Amino acid sequence: MSIGTKLARNAAALAMAGAVLLGTAGAASAAPGAPYLGYGRTTSGNGVWCVQHNINYLVNQLYAQGTITTPPPYRTLSEDSSWGPRTDANVRWFQKMVGLGQDGVVGPATGSRLLTLGDQDYNGSPLTGSHGWCWNYIPGDFN
Repeated sequence: MSIGTKLARNAAALAMAGAVLLGTAGAASAAPGAPYLGYGRTTSGNGVWCVQHNINYLVNQLYAQGTITTPPPYRTLSEDSSWGPRTDANVRWFQKMVGLGQDGVVGPATGSRLLTLGDQDYNGSPLTGSHGWCWNYIPGDFN
């Protein structure tokens, strides 16, 4: 089973468990005002930092566990809040790993996976309904 399949399955399980624990499966929404991120969209600021941080977190976690089957183009991204070719390449890699189209844009589908699978200290958790700092800056589809 590929890491993308495992990540997608885990994300779906977390979302389902969160809905059960919270007793609600209400309408999902992105954080108010969280713009799409990437070339042709927002390319600097807090949202870009959150994407870079979460990609680094996931790469480090997956390497530590030995579960990466396809390594990312770049082992570490500079968390400089500026979208560039390295961030774009690693976002496309992440999108491939979780079974999404590889357009390099962080919209609600990519954002929700980053928010769910990434650093919960910054993201919050759909299981508890908590919103971390990055929830305000990455478009996602959990409340």
